Amino acid sequence: MKSCLFPALAALGSLLAAGSAVAADIYSPLTPTAQETTTESGWTFSFAPYFWAAGLTGDVAAFGLPEADVDASFSDIFDHLDFGAMAIGEARYGPYSVFGDVMYTKISGQAGTPRGILATDVELSSETFAGLLGAGYSIFEDSSTRLDIVGGLRVWHAETELSFSGGVLDGVSRSDDATWVDGLAGFRGTYSFTPEIYLTGWGLVGAGGADLDWDVAAAIGYRFSDTISAVAGYRALGVDYSNDGFVFDVVQQGPILGLVVRF
Repeated sequence: MKSCLFPALAALGSLLAAGSAVAADIYSPLTPTAQETTTESGWTFSFAPYFWAAGLTGDVAAFGLPEADVDASFSDIFDHLDFGAMAIGEARYGPYSVFGDVMYTKISGQAGTPRGILATDVELSSETFAGLLGAGYSIFEDSSTRLDIVGGLRVWHAETELSFSGGVLDGVSRSDDATWVDGLAGFRGTYSFTPEIYLTGWGLVGAGGADLDWDVAAAIGYRFSDTISAVAGYRALGVDYSNDGFVFDVVQQGPILGLVVRF
């Protein structure tokens, strides 16, 4: 991992957030509601932070340097994680829904230079934000099944900063960043085998600033009571963006786990 520390860290702030270990339900905004309350007007609301233990593979580039191949497991990423958070929210009225999904990470690392002339140490930090805002409509619903068609916009912002210590470049820092928006569309659904056990999942695909942006997941849930349930599943997300020497062509995937308390 150390041999590819700098190119890897330039992309590791890419949705690989480590939220609270006691994260709430892994209900993304594209899944059924998590912590839900119903108002007299008929609206329902939900909010859920969640935990996604994802690794990362792909190609990245910044500062005009050649593309570098990245292959990092979640444990590799976690070693350099400074801060991460993921949270979703949804408002639903009958077959209509409005949802949001926000993800932020900050990752950093430091290494010595081979000769120590230009600098003795180089530190690299990476911050990534991804926010999805969308709407959905139920095209099929019965006592055990619901299928929604959904669409929305995802805003990405990725920033990488290099800081030099010692040598000729002591105190010098440089940053490179990119911001873009992608339009996404797809489906989400849920199916209950029993009042306690259910399946949920979603699939989205789109483009815009990126050549391709996609997100798929599947999970199984168990309701211990009306207020507490747990879910476990798998999520994969990919984005292919390049512009003016900044390349972010990566796939993140890994298990999702969570506990939800409804009230």
